[in-house]
Amino acid sequence: MCILVTGAKGFIGTSLMPTIAQKGWPYRILERSAFNDFSKPNSCSKSLTDIDTVIHLAARAHLVKNNSACSLAQYRAINTEMTLNFAYQASCNGVRRFIFISTVKVNGEESLIPYTEKSAPNPQDPYAQSKWEAEQGLRAISKETGMEVVIIRPSLVYGSSVKANFLKLLQWLDKDLPLPLASISNRRSLIFVGNLVDFIKCCIEHPKAANQTFLVSDGEDLSTPELIQRLAKQFNREPKLFPFPPTALQSALKLIGKHAEAQKLLGSLRLDPTFAYRTLDWTPPYTVDAGLAETVQAYKNSKWSS
Repeated sequence: MCILVTGAKGFIGTSLMPTIAQKGWPYRILERSAFNDFSKPNSCSKSLTDIDTVIHLAARAHLVKNNSACSLAQYRAINTEMTLNFAYQASCNGVRRFIFISTVKVNGEESLIPYTEKSAPNPQDPYAQSKWEAEQGLRAISKETGMEVVIIRPSLVYGSSVKANFLKLLQWLDKDLPLPLASISNRRSLIFVGNLVDFIKCCIEHPKAANQTFLVSDGEDLSTPELIQRLAKQFNREPKLFPFPPTALQSALKLIGKHAEAQKLLGSLRLDPTFAYRTLDWTPPYTVDAGLAETVQAYKNSKWSS
């Protein structure tokens, strides 16, 4: 079995590749420069020769401005159109299984009741919309060609080299800043990158993964204050949380153009991973605390070496 990985140098890919190497599986990496050629017919035929399984991590995740029709076109160009052309080429070259890393944002941006695989899709931004369109196209390719497709919708992924809002939270705690977040009562699903990598590994091997969509998380949902408290413990300090009316905080953040940040800090976004756990007989190998400990240690190491 030979595996082809796209996005191998990204956040998830850098954690996945050592696992693949440790398993002794032959593998091939498709570089980012090659990804730009996916729109050309047969552009990936050489790379796909003798490949059994594709793990497609490469994607456009962020734009400076991401709410316009123009940005939707930019997301679609990479996340939808090139992905589907690549998948079709994979099927034509005899690839048995195509594993696509999507996002829980396909289901929506906020929900106190956990999403499941049966929840109606409700993508709210261009990134999620492009991923949802890719999912639909992949299912059509699978139906047409017989190539097995596995779609994974992870919750928020954290771990070594995490970026964006999770990194900001680590920096706030590292600076021991007071945070007006004690009054927030929400629940959010998370997944440690080590757990996600282990689940991808399971999807490579398990026969029951074929043609399934899985929502995956660590299995323990946390409120924003709980997350901060657990992270602060890894910094060996007490967090400086103080109460502040959530509605007032939300209004203040929106006023300064931080609507997305407000939603992530204050809102709930939960998923139910039961179907994934039961179907593949899988259990996350890392607890939330173990994942947070590794994340904080990696952050400290990065700071010390910079």
